[in-house]
Amino acid sequence: QVQLVESGGGLVQPGGSLRLSCAASGVIFSNYVMGWYRQAPGKQRVLVAAIVRGEKTDYTGSVQGRFTISADNAKNTVYLQMNSLKPEDTAVYYCNAHPVLGASRESDYWGQGTQVTVSP
Repeated sequence: QVQLVESGGGLVQPGGSLRLSCAASGVIFSNYVMGWYRQAPGKQRVLVAAIVRGEKTDYTGSVQGRFTISADNAKNTVYLQMNSLKPEDTAVYYCNAHPVLGASRESDYWGQGTQVTVSP
């Protein structure tokens, strides 16, 4: 079975940094697209970045150059390094695992989410 557990969220000042971690149990990274999503209050959940078989992609233009997704295969952990944080980055951040052969979102696994708040 697959289990995703996020950690690393918290309260930071604008311009600060956070590193989110997603501990992925039961996941072989070569078989999954691993992604970070976020959902701000009253907004849709959106994809932030994804990594599959070592290839990284930033999907949200507002985080380009500021956020970096990475994976540590030995630790089965996916990270999201967030720098130069802005108030508009405030959201619940979710870890996601999507089977590479899956065509439906129904196949996805989700973590419980971790809150990131950027405020003075």
